Amino acid sequence: MLTDRYLKLFQKALGGLDLTTFKQKGLELKAGVWLNSVALKIQKSSWRNDDDIPFQSAIFFSVWLNDETLSKNKLYYNIHALKLRELNAYKLKSRDFADEFRKQFKQFEDQWPNVSTAFGPLTLMEGWVSIDGSNLENQIQNLAQHLLNIDFIIDGLLERAKK
Repeated sequence: MLTDRYLKLFQKALGGLDLTTFKQKGLELKAGVWLNSVALKIQKSSWRNDDDIPFQSAIFFSVWLNDETLSKNKLYYNIHALKLRELNAYKLKSRDFADEFRKQFKQFEDQWPNVSTAFGPLTLMEGWVSIDGSNLENQIQNLAQHLLNIDFIIDGLLERAKK
């Protein structure tokens, strides 16, 4: 994979987003390389421990590419919920959290292309779009914008689980 090339595209996509609403909602966005993938990752500080490195034991949204996804000509996205029991401010069970998220997400599924919730509790949902080489930045931005319509689900579930 041409990591530098794709990283620049993801950074350009991030730079082209109107960040006003993301910031108002407390969403933090980062473009970088994680686990051999170039990704845009989004999360709120309330979705992780204060002392944690972002995107470790936490809930986060990602849009990503790697060698495997490129060979399929697909841009993937998902929401991960990693090590929820380790989130200090909440009393959470991963399976219960995933089940409730998916129940509430059901009404939004048609807004997410090729989405599935048929995963274990670590992946709340995942989907993909076929890569449009001339429009990849816009595809990344569109997927990121979609999160603005469902972040309240995660916020509500966490609010109910506060210690």
